[in-house]
Amino acid sequence: MLKLNCEQATRMMSESQERKLGTTERTVLRMHTWICSGCCNFGGQLGFIRQAMKGFAAHADDGDDAAGGGGKRPPPGGV
Repeated sequence: MLKLNCEQATRMMSESQERKLGTTERTVLRMHTWICSGCCNFGGQLGFIRQAMKGFAAHADDGDDAAGGGGKRPPPGGV
């Protein structure tokens, strides 16, 4: 596994969200992202999405009033 294609690299980046990559995996992935701007961009987007979801989860945990109206839906027909 000394050289990755883009499919392998993006899969490995996704897996890194769930488990710690080994030293060899991290090194090979880093080398790939240095030369592949598409995978480098994907890694950045993955990080952005992860942070956004952490923020969303923290906001949702603030209570039911965060959704507005104490979690109640408006009656059908508007008012």
